[in-house]
Amino acid sequence: MHLTGFIVQFLNGLAEASSLFLVAAGLSLIFGVSRIVNFAHGSLYMLGIYIAYSIVQHWGQGPYGFWASLLAAALIVGALGALVEVALLRRIYKAPEMFQLLATFALVLIFNDAALWLWGADDLLGPLAPGLNGSIQIFDRYLPVYDLALIVIGPVVLLSLWLLLTRTRWGTLIRAATQDREMLGALGVNQAWLFTSVFALGAFLAGLGGALQIPRQPASLMLDLSVIGDAFVVVVVGGMGSVPGAYLAALIIAELKALCIALGVVEIAGVSFAFPKLTLVVEFVFMAFVLVFRPWGLRGKPLVAIRQTGMPDAPLRPANTAFKWLAVALVGVFAAMPLLSGAFPYAAVLAQDVMVAVLFAVSLHFMMGLGGMISFGHAAYFGVGAYGAALLFKSAGVGMGGAIFAAPLAAGLAATVFGWFCIRLTGVYLAMLTLAFAQIIWSIVYQWDAVTGGSNGIIGIWPDTWLSGDAYYYFTLAVVLAAVYAVRRMAFSPFGLALRASRDSALRADAIGIHVKGVQWAAFIVAGALAGLAGALYVFSKGSTSPEVITVGKSVDALVMVLLGGIQTLFGPVVGAAGFMALQDYFVGVTEYWRALFGAVILLIVLAFPQGIAGYFGLLMQGRRKQA
Repeated sequence: MHLTGFIVQFLNGLAEASSLFLVAAGLSLIFGVSRIVNFAHGSLYMLGIYIAYSIVQHWGQGPYGFWASLLAAALIVGALGALVEVALLRRIYKAPEMFQLLATFALVLIFNDAALWLWGADDLLGPLAPGLNGSIQIFDRYLPVYDLALIVIGPVVLLSLWLLLTRTRWGTLIRAATQDREMLGALGVNQAWLFTSVFALGAFLAGLGGALQIPRQPASLMLDLSVIGDAFVVVVVGGMGSVPGAYLAALIIAELKALCIALGVVEIAGVSFAFPKLTLVVEFVFMAFVLVFRPWGLRGKPLVAIRQTGMPDAPLRPANTAFKWLAVALVGVFAAMPLLSGAFPYAAVLAQDVMVAVLFAVSLHFMMGLGGMISFGHAAYFGVGAYGAALLFKSAGVGMGGAIFAAPLAAGLAATVFGWFCIRLTGVYLAMLTLAFAQIIWSIVYQWDAVTGGSNGIIGIWPDTWLSGDAYYYFTLAVVLAAVYAVRRMAFSPFGLALRASRDSALRADAIGIHVKGVQWAAFIVAGALAGLAGALYVFSKGSTSPEVITVGKSVDALVMVLLGGIQTLFGPVVGAAGFMALQDYFVGVTEYWRALFGAVILLIVLAFPQGIAGYFGLLMQGRRKQA
């Protein structure tokens, strides 16, 4: 490409960096003080665009009306953020951190349906900025004037935040809270309102970042999850809690994307390389590179792990007689589902979906509940299993049995490679590295049309004749039961004990001779293989697979299942997966706004049962045994 093209793309990158920074700066501030990984931050960005669109329709599209509308939208979103912190998050600061994440995910569902109810499903295109609606010519190229304004706005906001955090008493308190919240409380500082003010400022920045986009992109219901992924990458690469780090990371990532576009299609040694396709994954590749060599980001500092030394979970207890009879009854219920097809035609289909979901959730719980390793990208192994089985069956001519056998091996191999890097990190950095690898896998699957079918996926994958009809249902039931039983045996084996010891106190486990990283790596591989097996069962039950099985949403589904059931119990993922699938299926048929209803139920569970459903009843039974 001509030098002019690189200059224009470089300037586009600066404008995009400012947009990324505005939403990421608020997320970084919130995490730095409250340690909450706020999944709803992307929803606040989305609401900023929608609210700005509505206000500008009333106040007019002149200079005063337009810019006042953007500021008003940001202030409204900031007030909404303060309300969320006071009404919800303040009540769960003492809950396990992963349940705080679950609560913010529930807000994503509620805010998305609220936007659907208020503004409808169609994308809404806002007006151009008055006075900034033209373009300037750079040689033979054109650059929007509004992008030049964004290039200036980003550094101005960075400077304003720097002055606020370094030259005011409030900023001093914020920086103190990021270092030692307990000491801050001991000095008599009202932490509650400090947290509220920080959350309001973070929400204001997210709303401002969204409002500023109305001349550049339409308001869409898809913005929440797409933006939060980019924001997480920027915050983690820059260093959690570091505002200058967020701007540096936003600048690097935006310029890398711009460079990929500028390079276009390049032919090297007779092979064409389409660099623009890398824009889907380059930020995750860069994040993985940074976290491998600098685990706390470019300007971050080591964080205390989510699990504190000396605070282990209650020991797992072998199943008693009542639990065994309950398990037998549940197996009997699932075995009877095909027999009810006459009265309830959909019962067997839903039950089969539940079984696959149970295996997927159990696989994540093995590394997360027993091993303390959080994953935001577990769908990668589910997808590798699904695509591995589909390709072997469809393209390689391998029978169904061989495809199902090979799928968990392929997923386990992927987990072996990725796990070698991931186990060196902890907490949210570990979670984000798993997300990076998952997005890399998704990008390969999505763009490799010749092999994976691209966005269309692979179709025509059905069980062999001898497993047609109800036979495949019972085959799935047998495989899932065997896998769940094997996981339970592993949990009580020496390997499971070593894994739990490494989770509770890595230093003490290492001192008594446990190879902590080796045990965690083995657990990572087992979890990946089990997820791959779930993916293989899924693809033969649905007859097809597509890139949707590797998206962030699929990983979040597994996370929600585990947390709903309870991370402290082995039965938790089973209860969580069954409850998640049943509630989702029911709510979809009840109302168009089923996401909001589902999110409200999740919030209720988080507030009433912070240990999860199975965890709560487990504590209840323990209390009754003590009273007896």
